[in-house]
This record gives sequence, C-alpha cells and structure tokens, in this order.
Amino acid sequence: MGPRRGVDLRAFVAGVLAANSLGHLATAAAGKEHLTPLAGRRSGPVANAAWGLLNLAGGAALLRGAARPGRRWGPELDAFGAGAAVFAAWMAVSNRLLGTNVDRPPDRRRR
Repeated sequence: MGPRRGVDLRAFVAGVLAANSLGHLATAAAGKEHLTPLAGRRSGPVANAAWGLLNLAGGAALLRGAARPGRRWGPELDAFGAGAAVFAAWMAVSNRLLGTNVDRPPDRRRR
C-alpha cells in the first residue's frame, strides 16, 4: 500500500467514525437506547455519550493525521465524505432490514 492510499484509508475510516458518533450522541441527547460495544443492545444515554465521544475523537485524530499540509483540503476530504456516506447508508439499510436500533410498529395486517 502506497503512502497516498494509507492517507485515504485513514480519512475514510475517520469519516466512518465521525458518522457513527452522530447516532450515539443523538441517542444520548434523546435519552434513548442504542447498541454499543460498551453495554450491548440496551446501552443507555451514558454509554452512548461515551461511545459517541470516543468515535468522534478517534475520527478527528485519524483525520488530523490524514490531512495534507496547507490551508485547503485535498483528496482526503473526499475520502472522509465517502466514509461518512457509506456508514450512513449502512445504518439506514441495516436498521430498516434488521431493526437493530429501532422498535417496529405492530403489523396491522395480522388480524
């Protein structure tokens, strides 16, 4: 792996971590439960705040290491955005199909 690919990979993972932090921080702010590796499926607001902040800090540190010198962004910003978009799409699809972090409304067709 060349040096440029390593920078792009770090920026991509930074985007994934930053996007992952949003759901956990929103969960903490709303006082709800959301799956974390800290406390499992029933992770409450405190676990989600901690996990969200860890993800945000990790993403920021990786992005800082991936950033090229200078005042303007380079291709690392595209890689960051791609990582965030891929994770957001994964969350939308996985929650829709698997219901990992959502309660399903009752099926009204069963009567």
